[in-house]
Amino acid sequence: MVLGTTSGAGKSWLTTALCRWYARQGLQVAPYKAQNMSNNARVVAGGEIGSAQYFQALAANAVPDVRMNPLLLKPEADTRSQVVLLGQVDEALSRMAWRGRSASVWPVVAQALDELMAENDVVVIEGAGSPAEINLKDSDIVNMRTALHARARCLLVTDIDRGGAFAHLYGTWAMLPPEEQALIHGFVLNKFRGDAALLAPGPQMLQDLTGVPTVATLPMWWQHGLPEEDGVFDDRSTAAGRTVHTTVAIVAYPRISNLDEFQPLKNVPGVRVKWVRHPAELAGADWVVLPGSKHTSSDLAWLRAQGLDQAVTAHAQRGGQVLGICGGLQMLGEALIDPYGIDGNGPGLGLLPLATVFEPQKTVRHWQGAFGTLVGHWTALSGVSAAGYEIHHGQTAQHPALAAAGDVAVEVLQGLGWQNGAGNVLGVYVHGLFEDSRVLAALFGAQAPSLNSVFDGLADFVHTHMGPGVLHRLVQD
Repeated sequence: MVLGTTSGAGKSWLTTALCRWYARQGLQVAPYKAQNMSNNARVVAGGEIGSAQYFQALAANAVPDVRMNPLLLKPEADTRSQVVLLGQVDEALSRMAWRGRSASVWPVVAQALDELMAENDVVVIEGAGSPAEINLKDSDIVNMRTALHARARCLLVTDIDRGGAFAHLYGTWAMLPPEEQALIHGFVLNKFRGDAALLAPGPQMLQDLTGVPTVATLPMWWQHGLPEEDGVFDDRSTAAGRTVHTTVAIVAYPRISNLDEFQPLKNVPGVRVKWVRHPAELAGADWVVLPGSKHTSSDLAWLRAQGLDQAVTAHAQRGGQVLGICGGLQMLGEALIDPYGIDGNGPGLGLLPLATVFEPQKTVRHWQGAFGTLVGHWTALSGVSAAGYEIHHGQTAQHPALAAAGDVAVEVLQGLGWQNGAGNVLGVYVHGLFEDSRVLAALFGAQAPSLNSVFDGLADFVHTHMGPGVLHRLVQD
């Protein structure tokens, strides 16, 4: 099990790396995270799971399964989340108080873990946040309760780049009761920059205090190629050593979802991915992307409060490329209509003559098909076959009044994609198109590294920097 002293310490990518490393040893491997809070989700058999567990399953050469992330919380506001249990939205759990919810779901998440352990040689478990949040500990099912249930051998990872790493490790260990301390088999210093010899005598002093060795010092690695789980990318998105030919500005609103689908753009030579929250940041952008949203109406209200609605509209009126994906597509239309209290009513940006009605039933499914005929800036996609996935409550169609007046959007994906007559504004419901090599080749004439090469790179990295025999000892009887 991979635990962390904080969020962002490196649990997700280290879990992914271990899944691939153990799979390369000829073992049958599965990932597991009892509860994930994220608006980045993927479609699997039976529903949806957090993107991190989806990628971990692929790294393990396993078929992604709802049991690998039995409880997914998708934040819709600061104090409200949609609860997904074993892949399906559970409205009763969504309305339940958090502390009561944990007790209700524990039998389900524990059974999922038991089944995965029975079916696999190795299960690599990911924790969440910190296991030492004493105010939450009685309701925390994702960290030490899971560790104790599985009798997992745990690594505790910390982000040394933030400072205070030894205090984080010691403090976290010290706040655990003895039976939980006994499960900590190694400390990991992540994101280290500099000469590792300068760390001495810190690791030995920490071991003297705790009895736990520091089993790895992992160097800072910006370009490992795995999508971020909890945050957006930074300006290191420019491909190294290449001239930038396309700047893609992605609007990072508060309830952004499925941001991991843009990782391939970051890896395309000559493409710069730029995350924006203010109008001035759109300057110099070739593309403006409105990504998915877990709560379209509130993110659209935020867009207007920032003045980004006018900036996006001005970009489109100048002939600049605008792409809306899922919630972003809904924003591009004329109206959001919410008869069931799912998301919220409101006017759209009016860049496509469409209307969206939010339905109680959530669409969660894989998609494959081909683009129709596109015009203008997006012509290169005409006839291109692709695959992706859908996760949305909204159903979008031509705005009836505008259609009657002759203002009709050009349908380019049957019921799932439209563009304006000028050809520069495109909206699609399908996530994951940039992960399809055929789409990247059509748009850029280039490819990003394959996921398998990314996973192998992660496994090679931990193999190089973990202490001798550490990874074998973690799974030996």
